[in-house]
Amino acid sequence: MGTGWYPVALAEGLERGTSTGTRLFGRELVVWRDSADASHVWEDRCPHRGMRLSFGFVRDNHIACLYHGWQYDTSAQCRYIPAHPDLAVPATIRVATHPSVERFGIIWAYNELDSNAPQEFAFAECAPVTPVRSLYVDASAAKVFDALVLAECPPLKNDGGATQRSRTDALVSLKNGSDEILVAVQPLSDVETALHIVIAGPPDVYRGDIQKRVSAWGEALRREIEGTARHAGEVRHEVAP
Repeated sequence: MGTGWYPVALAEGLERGTSTGTRLFGRELVVWRDSADASHVWEDRCPHRGMRLSFGFVRDNHIACLYHGWQYDTSAQCRYIPAHPDLAVPATIRVATHPSVERFGIIWAYNELDSNAPQEFAFAECAPVTPVRSLYVDASAAKVFDALVLAECPPLKNDGGATQRSRTDALVSLKNGSDEILVAVQPLSDVETALHIVIAGPPDVYRGDIQKRVSAWGEALRREIEGTARHAGEVRHEVAP
């Protein structure tokens, strides 16, 4: 399990006032967006009884647990307990958080709880981007990277040519002339990975047919990776009923 920045969601897919659950290296996370349009990545557990906060609801700048309605502000501090409305909530009641940032149209979390994360990314920011989709792959991140470092960038606006590739521990760039696809790799577990795919370029150029073409490219890549993983005997661990 590496320390660093990892993707957890496409930014466009997280609307204001909503939350979603995900995982990073097997840890359960809640990703939510407040009314000011800021995104947050926390441990997906209410400190009261351990209920997943991603099952709850967002109101303005608070996220509330579904179980007993405890509300947490954007600093992760509990501010209101419905059963004790007049209680001054102790400062010790707070959710463990991950530093987070939005870049390349993707929400990133730093893989250390309650830490001061470095702001450096190996890739310079490119804006705007055109989001394509998130894909979930039954294979390890290592198998995903094995495929991505050999993958070809499909011609989008260009006539084609040699693919240029570069990567970090969580992001792969595939370039063909002025076209560039970015694939952010989220290790969900030892044998499950999420891919968050965007096109480096404005939506008014790449939206529509080109998005569909890149989406189909991602689907084909997923089938290839899962086929390789099955051949190597890498399978998801199922929980017995």
